[in-house]
Amino acid sequence: MTTCPRCYEPLASGQEYCLACGSRVDDGIGRPWTIGRSGWALRASVAAIVALVGAAAAIAATGGDGGGDRLVTAIGGFATAPETTTDESPGASSAIGEWPTGEDGWTIALASLPQTGGRKPALARAHVAVARKLPQVGILDSSRYASLHPGYWIVFSGIYGSEAEATSALDAARRASRTATVRRVIP
Repeated sequence: MTTCPRCYEPLASGQEYCLACGSRVDDGIGRPWTIGRSGWALRASVAAIVALVGAAAAIAATGGDGGGDRLVTAIGGFATAPETTTDESPGASSAIGEWPTGEDGWTIALASLPQTGGRKPALARAHVAVARKLPQVGILDSSRYASLHPGYWIVFSGIYGSEAEATSALDAARRASRTATVRRVIP
């Protein structure tokens, strides 16, 4: 008689498994006891090694220094573009308006330009719209309106009380800007 190497329970001669803990024991031919026949421990070890090698390769491929460029993340609030006095000449924007404060309504959005590029590209698009004789051309900051995706300068034409009014003027606006769409503006 021998004992189980795991739980030390007595074993009969030739017994392959411990009846108390279920571990495989030496069968007398020289095979030591193992934890089941499935080989899960070996497969788990191989998977861990592969994962570690993959992580090391990923770190090596990216340089492992966290990147040299500074990453800036927006965490809320209004996006603001740098204001300069050289964007336009004095009196040049007299035909370009802004959305009335606190008023909701409908308009035709001629262009949506990211604020990261500054206001100058939006002013240029607005001047083109004025030259093409579109009514009430203006620029609004989408970050100030709940109905618009923040972070854009919206070049618009017209201030309408209903969607139907804005839609009726859409064909004329599309002759000046192919991407013109009707948008609701809610403060």
